[in-house]
Amino acid sequence: MPRILYHLRPLFAVWLGLGLAPEAGAADFSDPTWPCVQRKVEQLSLGLMWPRVVDTDAALPDGVEADIDVLSQTLALRRVALDEVAPAVAAFAEAHDGNPDYLGQVFARVFDSLSTRRSRIIGGSGDFSLGQIALAEKIDAMRLEMDTELDAEKPDYDRLDVLEERLDWDQVIYSDRQRSITYLCETPVLLERRLFGIAQMLQAVARDDG
Repeated sequence: MPRILYHLRPLFAVWLGLGLAPEAGAADFSDPTWPCVQRKVEQLSLGLMWPRVVDTDAALPDGVEADIDVLSQTLALRRVALDEVAPAVAAFAEAHDGNPDYLGQVFARVFDSLSTRRSRIIGGSGDFSLGQIALAEKIDAMRLEMDTELDAEKPDYDRLDVLEERLDWDQVIYSDRQRSITYLCETPVLLERRLFGIAQMLQAVARDDG
């Protein structure tokens, strides 16, 4: 059996034992560090979201740099809904005549902030999954040892008590950690959607230079 699939076997055993059977069509099991339904995309592309080349090293006039910083930092705040920041986007566009280069600079800075955050979360999900796989294997091994001990002619009941206590505790830890998967899987998607929404909002107020 391929090594990757071997590592997944304990996960299935624990899922079934805890009543946590994975969703049909869930994670791509070719990557045991990715626990989510959606395909793993580690890096986003600014060029796929913004139609113009953005020169992030371009010199900006006095005052423009500060305005770009303020707007981009506001847009990058997930707790601020996009409809709440729409007036600030409109005010920026009016103040700078819908300059597409300035709006591109705003988006580039938002993209850098949110895509970096997204990459950190995806990287953390890998560490999380490896930890869960290790814990699942530990649970699987303890169950096997308990079964073997129970089948013995003279079971060691003291050892069985220890194993049972450890097994109960580890299963609680595993179940609690599994609840974090929703956050780990949803957050990168929400960040990507926010970036697309911001790109559309900024493009809508950009001047068409033909």
